[in-house]
Amino acid sequence: MSIRTILAASCALAALQSAPAAFAQDKALAITIYADDLALVQDKRPVEVTGGRQRIEFAGVSAQIRPETVSLSANGVTIVEQNFDFDLLTPAKLMEKAVGTVVTIVRVNPATGQETREQAEVLATNNGVVLKIGERIEVLRDDGLPVRVIFEKVPENLRSRPTLSVTVDGDRRGSRPATLSYLTSGLGWRADYVALFDDASSKIDVQGWVTLTNSSGTTYDNADTTLVAGSPLRAGGGYQGSQYGRPQRPQLVTAGTETGDRERLGDFYLYPLAERTTIANMQTKQVSFLDVHGVPAKHGYEFRNYWMGTHEEPQSAKTVYRFATGSADGLGDQLPAGVLRFYMRDKQGDPQFIGESTIDHTPMGSTLSVSTGDAFDVKVKPVVEKRERLSSRRWRTTMTYTLSNASPRAVTVALQQDGLWGDTRIQSETMRSTRPNADMAEWQVNVPANGTSELTVVFDSSY
Repeated sequence: MSIRTILAASCALAALQSAPAAFAQDKALAITIYADDLALVQDKRPVEVTGGRQRIEFAGVSAQIRPETVSLSANGVTIVEQNFDFDLLTPAKLMEKAVGTVVTIVRVNPATGQETREQAEVLATNNGVVLKIGERIEVLRDDGLPVRVIFEKVPENLRSRPTLSVTVDGDRRGSRPATLSYLTSGLGWRADYVALFDDASSKIDVQGWVTLTNSSGTTYDNADTTLVAGSPLRAGGGYQGSQYGRPQRPQLVTAGTETGDRERLGDFYLYPLAERTTIANMQTKQVSFLDVHGVPAKHGYEFRNYWMGTHEEPQSAKTVYRFATGSADGLGDQLPAGVLRFYMRDKQGDPQFIGESTIDHTPMGSTLSVSTGDAFDVKVKPVVEKRERLSSRRWRTTMTYTLSNASPRAVTVALQQDGLWGDTRIQSETMRSTRPNADMAEWQVNVPANGTSELTVVFDSSY
């Protein structure tokens, strides 16, 4: 049987479903969406209470609702029982529920247009529909011939939309406001950033977008939507924070200490959408939340050697862009975790994509160093020139770093030697270093245009 055949029958009968309780059309829907596939839905609407026990149906709730989180609040109303019906009305489900019952098969002769009707018992729907018509057994084929099935009714446990049925006990008759709230999966958001770098002025324009996704199985109409930048802890699911999946290269140079005027919820920041919006099922929606122009940015290069060892071939340095998120000469906002995509104008003035990088939740007043990829012309070759044993527990290692620059202008490379664990000391160096942390030394090496620079360092270590 073709899908369109059964669909015609099911659509015709869907209107026969009845609702045990009626609601007024006016309602208020509020959604709070977290970044880890979690949302809080608060559905406010008037409800007609008959007094005593009654069943109220909330159609159109999320298909991924967490029933144990449901709460219904209304004056003088208490919940006795609740059921979540997620077996949705589809042509296949309608036929599956008809097993053991009698349906009417209507066939149309393509040549004459004449209809014939037969009563058929549905025997099975396993990989096809098996019918008993009179004394014969027939398989309903999907051969494109005009055939339709007529059902007497829609089974009570099939719903056109996910439905939450709540049995309540009301103290008196009358209409009153009620709020249904629940947690659900299937709703999420992320931040996406677009940065346009002006090489001549060393400034960037940054636009931030909120990307909403809805795969919860229902549409949320005209919803008051608030986004939460943070990761609440959830029982049984492990830590949901962003410490897992961090970028290999640290992006946050210094953590900010500024406080902005954005609303907070505990230790999280709120990003309410300016207007009510409809979030359709299986839809991706983007809303702008940041638009800043002319932020100072510094273009540079970075190379990190993770172990005191030799590279047989020169390695590309990372292209990095450094900028601030503070109120003065910065973006002036807290940045939710997301992906930042960099663009630069070519000679024709057209913006061209040059790379992207992931950033974590970033406080206001921070300094970010974002990499857009490997540099083509700037290379570094670390080489172990000499390794001497000083004693049973001490070693002396002489390292040479050769930096080359094939570009037509001088560059500065932040050369970092990582892995200086324990009591490693620098005995001598041809350029003064700094220590960003206990395990790393860093040198700011100037490399001339179309030229090379060399750095030699002697380390005293226990390995």
